[in-house]
Order: sequence, then C-alpha cells, then structure tokens
Amino acid sequence: MIKVENLSKEFGAKVAVDDVSFTVERGEILGFLGPNGAGKSTTMRMITGYIPPTAGVAIVGNHDIIENPIEAKRLIGYLPESAPLYTDMTVEGFLGFCAEVRGISGADKAKAIDRAMEMCFLGQVRHQSVDTLSKGYRHRTCFAQSIIHDPDILVMDEPTDGLDPNQKHEMRMLIRRMGQSKAIIFSTHILEEVEAACTRAIIIDQGKVVANGTPDELKNKSELAGSYIVSLDNSEAAAVRDKLNTIVQAAKVTVINDKAPIITVRVFPKSKDSNGELGRAIFETASQNSWKISEIKKDEGRLDDVFREITLSETKN
Repeated sequence: MIKVENLSKEFGAKVAVDDVSFTVERGEILGFLGPNGAGKSTTMRMITGYIPPTAGVAIVGNHDIIENPIEAKRLIGYLPESAPLYTDMTVEGFLGFCAEVRGISGADKAKAIDRAMEMCFLGQVRHQSVDTLSKGYRHRTCFAQSIIHDPDILVMDEPTDGLDPNQKHEMRMLIRRMGQSKAIIFSTHILEEVEAACTRAIIIDQGKVVANGTPDELKNKSELAGSYIVSLDNSEAAAVRDKLNTIVQAAKVTVINDKAPIITVRVFPKSKDSNGELGRAIFETASQNSWKISEIKKDEGRLDDVFREITLSETKN
C-alpha cells in the first residue's frame, strides 16, 4: 500500500534523507527507528505530502503523493510529531470539524466521532474543552483525528510520546488491532515498542536505511545473539572457560562472574545456533566434568544492542 523509492530530501547543503526505499503492505506495522535527527520525521512528511522530496517517489495506494495528492491523502491518517489542536473547541467539536474536513457529514459523522472516541478512550472528556485536557488526553485526541475517516493507511510520528505507562500500553494494543487490516508506519525511539507492536522495523541513521527486518531478524544481528549464559556451582572460572573453549561449536568463552560459589560464563557460537547444538554440547561437557549447572540460558539478542552497534558504527564511518 506504501511504496517508497529512492526518496531523498535536501535542505540547502544538508542531506536529511538519502536514497531511502521500502514498502509497507496491508496487515504490516512498520516501526521506524533512528536517533534524533536521523530523518524519520522528514521521511514521514514526504510520504504524507507535507513536503516534497528532492528526489524519488512515494506511492500511496497506487497514487503518487506529488502527482495525485488528493487521491493519496484520502487514504492516509496522519499523526504528526506536534499535532495541532484547536484549543477553544470541545473534543467532540474538534473531531466533528476533522470529520467534515474529510467529507463526512450527518449520521456518518456522528458514527465516526463515536467510533474514534471509543477506540481512543475519550468518552469521559467528550464535552471538555481541549485547552483543559492533560497532555495524555490531548495526544489521544490527536490520534483520534487521524483515524476519524477509518483510513487504510496510518502514518504516526511517535504516537506514544507523552503518555503514561498505562496509556502507552493501551495505544500499542490499539495499533496492533488496527494493524490487522491497515498498513501502519510509526516512528519511535522506544525500542520496546517495536517488539510490542511491530511486524517489521527499519533503522535509519544519517538519512540512510541501515537495517530492515522483523524484530527477531534484527535481534539476531546482535553480537550476543545465539550465545549461551551458563551459571555453575564451581570455583574455577578459568578452568571452566578453558574446557568450554574446546567445544567444536564454540567460538569463544568469556567469564561474566568468577566469584564462587556460582560462576557465570558466556559461550559464543561459531555460527548463529538455531538448532541447539551448542546448548547440547555445553550440557555434555558439564556432565563429563561433573559440573552442576544452576542455570543455562540462550541469548536471543536485544534490539537496543543492535541499534547501538549499527548507529555507532555508522557514526564512526
């Protein structure tokens, strides 16, 4: 439903977005990750037609956002980074205004307002003036305007910003439910949101896409992915390390804790261990040496490690 091809944006001598390409289909929730200033918001503004690209195209539901902006924008619900609100309106009045702008009137408008309010848990502030709302409720109201016309495509810039933990959880669950039938892009710098809500994620840094995959695929890029953390009732950390280093499937062994009575080591695989061979070899080595394993755990990798490794590497380069 969204196809971005070789999208670039220059502001004078500064290249904010540099040759970015990706697609998002119906039923996909794409997390857009990156450090501050990486180009996330600029990319979203180009996709939604708020600013033109310097080069490249953004296709929204088979419509070029520049050549056919009206047709493309009908399909989009957009929650910008700083969503505007008319503070002298009530919540219901503001959403009614947004519905009318979208061409919704009469009974359909009332239904659209009720649906958006229910989905965003705004019922108790329905008749309240926007200027009296808390930051969380203001953000929910902004979110409600983006879905007032039940769009096929949602583009959201940090949709949980300013929400408390309970509100963030509600928002993530809402995004997941809507993602079953819509194409969704949302930017975030909160890595747990990607694991909680996204089917796929892109990491953008210095205007370039530097990683693209499912959360599990990205976690597997971590240096720690596939390694085993082993805790033993033992006092000879060096001896344990040396023995485990003889395992054919092991690339290296590092000591995490050498303080008896429980020592802990990390065993790295020669290749990402998908079928448990390294784990079985560790158990066999422990049995042969009469070691008592108190805990063994396979590290699946962590998104924050991958994010740091990739973005710091790009910065150095």
